[in-house]
Amino acid sequence: SLRGSWRLRSGNGSVSLRAEVPGCVHTALLCRGLIQDPYYRFNDVMYRWISLDNWTYSRTFKTPFDVRKWQKVNLVFEGVDTVAQILLNNVTLGRTDNMFNRYSFDITSVMQEVNFVEVRFLSAISYAAEQSRCHKAHSIPPACPPPVQKGECHVNFIRKEQCSFSWDWGPSFPTQGIWKDVRIEAYNHYHLIYFSSTPFFIKSAQQWYLEVESIFDVVSSKPVAGLVTVNIPKLQTQQTFSVKLQPGEGSIVLLVNINKSSAVEAWWPNGHGKQTGYNMTTTFMMEAGCQIEKFSKVYFRTVELVQEPIPGSPGLSFYFRINGRPIFIKGSNWIPADSFQDRVTYDTLRLLLKSAADANMNALRVWGGGVYEQDEFYDICDEIGIMIWQDFMFACALYPTDQNYLESVRAEVSHQVRRLKSHPSIILWSGNNENEAALASNWFSIPYADLGVYIKDYVTLYVKNIREIVLTEDKSRPFVASSPTNGLESVKEGWLSRDPYDTHYGDTHFYDYNSDCWNWTMYPKTRFASEYGFQSWPSFSTIEKVSSPEDWSYTSNFSLHRQHHEGGNIQMLQEIGRHFKLPRSPDPVKQFKDMIYLTQVMQAQCIKTETEFYRFSQSEIINGEGHTMGALYWQLNDIWQAPSWASLEYGGKWKLLHYFAQNFFAPLLPVAYEDKGMLHIYGVSDLHVDHKLTLRVVVHAWSSLEPVCTLAREGVTVKAQSAVPIYKESISDLLERCRNCTRKSCVITFCLMGEDGLRSPTNHYFLSSLKDAVGLEKTQLSASISQQDDIYIFVLQTTAIAPFVSLDVGSIKGRFSDNGFLMTEKKKMVVFYPWEPTSVEELESSLILTSLLDVV
Repeated sequence: SLRGSWRLRSGNGSVSLRAEVPGCVHTALLCRGLIQDPYYRFNDVMYRWISLDNWTYSRTFKTPFDVRKWQKVNLVFEGVDTVAQILLNNVTLGRTDNMFNRYSFDITSVMQEVNFVEVRFLSAISYAAEQSRCHKAHSIPPACPPPVQKGECHVNFIRKEQCSFSWDWGPSFPTQGIWKDVRIEAYNHYHLIYFSSTPFFIKSAQQWYLEVESIFDVVSSKPVAGLVTVNIPKLQTQQTFSVKLQPGEGSIVLLVNINKSSAVEAWWPNGHGKQTGYNMTTTFMMEAGCQIEKFSKVYFRTVELVQEPIPGSPGLSFYFRINGRPIFIKGSNWIPADSFQDRVTYDTLRLLLKSAADANMNALRVWGGGVYEQDEFYDICDEIGIMIWQDFMFACALYPTDQNYLESVRAEVSHQVRRLKSHPSIILWSGNNENEAALASNWFSIPYADLGVYIKDYVTLYVKNIREIVLTEDKSRPFVASSPTNGLESVKEGWLSRDPYDTHYGDTHFYDYNSDCWNWTMYPKTRFASEYGFQSWPSFSTIEKVSSPEDWSYTSNFSLHRQHHEGGNIQMLQEIGRHFKLPRSPDPVKQFKDMIYLTQVMQAQCIKTETEFYRFSQSEIINGEGHTMGALYWQLNDIWQAPSWASLEYGGKWKLLHYFAQNFFAPLLPVAYEDKGMLHIYGVSDLHVDHKLTLRVVVHAWSSLEPVCTLAREGVTVKAQSAVPIYKESISDLLERCRNCTRKSCVITFCLMGEDGLRSPTNHYFLSSLKDAVGLEKTQLSASISQQDDIYIFVLQTTAIAPFVSLDVGSIKGRFSDNGFLMTEKKKMVVFYPWEPTSVEELESSLILTSLLDVV
């Protein structure tokens, strides 16, 4: 291994320091105290010089073995970010230009007893500009990001994390560095490079089999023969094959039939069953006498993307069947967890992914403007049942298709598919993010006469190259060319549909910051909602770490600087203003904290309304639209501390939205909406069997903790994996029935209860904007905290109904069992799950309790 300590120097040698590999220039400078936290205040702009310089990594190492004993010695880089010249003992081995590729250099003839290795980087910014300048054929838009993003230009000309040149939620830090493992490999005869296993199920024979693929570098000049034994003890399955490896890149594909007398437990998504995996040992015994033993985990699951006609609806369905069962996809979109990938540890990933599962999510989309995630990311998803919609790394842009570029992309795609295809969590490959839409809606104002060239480029890149490789390398899961797309309809229209946002086909992305987000009629009744969202600010404790007191106002330069979405801060104000009174505190810091709280309340309430709409649309067709089978909101996580669409802040703290998600994604949920004066309640269920339940509908006056009236409807049937209407009443009848109630003075709460303690979260429905609510009074909220084993119990008390009660313990890491709730009882118990050791005293001194009436 060549991990560890390297030398790092700037272009002219004026800066020289020790640097850790894997790593990057920014984190090396930070680690040695040469720069401040790059995320602090305006440092993203102050530190542009780092990315504009050309840095060099170097080190010496002794050869730990006798070179003469080995037929081949390679220097292998799992990831180089991005453009570099690689030298060993002053001999140029080659160049790199793709962050997502693996590079292996033959150094057999260059090795000495003591070696000097150098990686000379070129600034990604200047390389991208140069590539763009050399592309004479036609321009490839967009040239630059919008000024509000404070980013760099021509990111589409470099195979690097696209958001590293800035995005509408993230800073521009075009890093340089050796971002993944680097090592020396020495071998004789043959060497295993890729190993994968993919499951298939033959319905007619009720038989599982595995396709086990091994790709070798075969050094010998003639074929190498031998035996391969595959053993899965738990499934009483063992098979031996005689094989022959061809010189060069030799590959073998083995079909392993699983013993039919063994009961195979399939891998299921979170909430639908267990994530069983089996240990498999594969032993290669080749005539050359060298034996390789490969230990791996294998999983059994099938995936189909179903696109079929629906009675009563034009178009086609778009949903996933896992192990033959249709699954409603619940989740969010994943972006890189840090601008500096070397800071993304196993613990970082585990915390974020576990938080997704804890909020009842079963899927995430790894978005195409980031990176193909590290192995651990997919391992964790396999383990906790998070399905992955995997984009290829192309986003919101057009891309070149010259020979060099295509060759680089082909190598990238083939490497990534081989690396990742054994993971049961990955259920779909998707060619890009929004590029079909960019052409169809002509985002870049390309003259009509020139569109043909760009469409040809599009088909060349995503269909003739990426798709072709994916279909060759992996026959076990579906592929779509873009998102949003019309699926098979896009294919029919030559891979570029007239309207990729058509609700009758494929998936949609939907954003609207100008309409009332409490009004469900504004949302598309789509087949699959793969992106939708609203912004909010992260908590004060998160912002505080990267700001100074003069920044703590909603209109400060800092607040403007961190907002990378044009008009974003004003849009949030407008959304809040529709339903809440804006804060007017004379104390500017109090006003800032109130604004943060309200943005989080607004975001949570908006996405709750929208997601509930998607969930209750799953079993119905209305005016030809419906059968919505997926809701992935934008976005799960944050790359830095700033306003964004995320539900998890940088560092993992849950925003109110994430607590709401735990409820709006609950396996069993009653959902209310209003239509033409009628209140409708649907029973939404992801459970595998029908349930007879009791629906409790409680009406409260804002002015009293005693309910005005309660209705219990028994024997309500909530059907398995569907959304059915279970209650309907006109609002005027309801208000009459509950005397003294008006739309402004009362609120409705409801929940489903059944045998064996089965119960849904308690949901609420507001009959008017809260700024118009009558009878709401300021409450005295208090909490007593006690410890029980390694969790903490908060007992809350209130003197009046309290909407959106928020518990915040500052920067103490952990999460609550519930938060942001409507408190309609005198007492409520909430559990705090710490992620690091804390104490009752620490929690007491950090706790801030806020409800809507604390905002003044």
